[in-house]
Amino acid sequence: MELNPADIKVFLNHIYEFKKGVRRMVLYTTNKKYEAFAVKRLEKQHIKFIVQPVDDERINLFFGCDECIDAIRLLVDRPLNRLTPEEDFILGAMLGYDICMQCKRYCDRKARHLAS
Repeated sequence: MELNPADIKVFLNHIYEFKKGVRRMVLYTTNKKYEAFAVKRLEKQHIKFIVQPVDDERINLFFGCDECIDAIRLLVDRPLNRLTPEEDFILGAMLGYDICMQCKRYCDRKARHLAS
């Protein structure tokens, strides 16, 4: 299997930031061909994770502190584009996304949801 160095660098940087406390949880979307490498690396470093299929070629890999991953197991039980506006907001906040942007995203999604 051929690994793309840029994709691997991004993944390894996410691990570095998690271990340094910059992030408490990470969502890494990648090609399925990197799954075995990523899982092996996370297991070796004793980092809790969840793999969620996106489609035939990609996966979402959530990893981070135990509490966050436990919450993700309860929250993300379907594709991310099918989350409610509230679930999407919580996920974005957990991932450390800008809270003002998350509030705007929530309001926009909620308005679309109510209009349908």
